[in-house]
Amino acid sequence: MVKLNKIYTKTGDGGTTGLVRGPRRAKDDQRIRAFGSVDETNAFIGMARTHARNMARFNSILARIQNDLFDLGSDLATPGPDKSDSPPSLRITNGQVFWLEQQIDMINEELEPLNSFVLPAGSDLAAALHVARTVARRAERECVALMHLEPDTSSLVQVYLNRLSDLLFVLARNANHNGREDVLWKPGKHTSTVAKSGFGKRQT
Repeated sequence: MVKLNKIYTKTGDGGTTGLVRGPRRAKDDQRIRAFGSVDETNAFIGMARTHARNMARFNSILARIQNDLFDLGSDLATPGPDKSDSPPSLRITNGQVFWLEQQIDMINEELEPLNSFVLPAGSDLAAALHVARTVARRAERECVALMHLEPDTSSLVQVYLNRLSDLLFVLARNANHNGREDVLWKPGKHTSTVAKSGFGKRQT
């Protein structure tokens, strides 16, 4: 049971923060950056859910992801291997990754074929999911950087975030009427217009 009786403790006023175990870390430490980006991902998913209040399927999927991201944050906040005489730490699992893959496969079957890159736009829900997707990608990059510094970090953390961004992508397409209202990239659409307008030419 987690008890939070006091919101501010002043222990971080010196620019450090505590982990589940081990010495305190500077707030710009790579491990802190990593689970900070995971926290941002979770917050943006929560924002996306405000556009899906009456959509049971979306709410159920996104609610589970939010809970699992707290597990992942706990994983990142617990560096190093467990001691043999202590209870196992909370870690992200293969089962949680597999669940993401199941959702991706099921939703992707419902989508229109993709013939171009998709712009992060469309319905309010789709746009919000695309924002969450890009933040999840950043969280993944932060975790990759952490693994270079601390190789004993669980590799499933970055695998989970990689699958999560894929799931958020197909969910965004689903929110655009199964891809029928996706906003597609049209390569070079405005290049000739810019040239003809004279924009960017040197003015004398």
